[in-house]
Amino acid sequence: MHKPARGEQEVMEYKTVVDQEVTTVGGVLTDQHPLDFHTLGLAGCIDRLTAPLRRQGTVVRWDTPHWGIEIPADCASLLYQSARESLSNAYKYAEASRLTVQLCAVHHGVRLVVSDDGKGFDRGLATCGRHHGYGLRLMSVAVREAGGSVDISSTPGKGTSITVTLPLD
Repeated sequence: MHKPARGEQEVMEYKTVVDQEVTTVGGVLTDQHPLDFHTLGLAGCIDRLTAPLRRQGTVVRWDTPHWGIEIPADCASLLYQSARESLSNAYKYAEASRLTVQLCAVHHGVRLVVSDDGKGFDRGLATCGRHHGYGLRLMSVAVREAGGSVDISSTPGKGTSITVTLPLD
């Protein structure tokens, strides 16, 4: 029987704690730990939100070609909330086997892309009606008010991709 080395044991204990700190409430991903952009960075804070998806078997891939870019706290917070909404929807509805999170610098800004290979949806049906699409609509309003843009691309049976772009100047 393999006994974990001290470093391995610490990583295993940390992952267990992290997994337990991110829960779902009504399908919405909720991090019980206070946000710490300074210590974990934006990518680390968003990555914590993927724990419930990983627990349900979704493979999560990260693509951060411009790791280490300086993102102001208000922008980081809005990107984090956008990621939480996108990941919550993937958790609740997508039944995806794979999900990719991309965080990268773009011309005078930063872009977050959350895409999955899940069920997808019809945008027209998802954003109308009394109880549908509020999260996506509120996210879009908040991002536009900050001078950014949201692109939601989804096709039934072919997955979903949500792109949020915010200016940094």
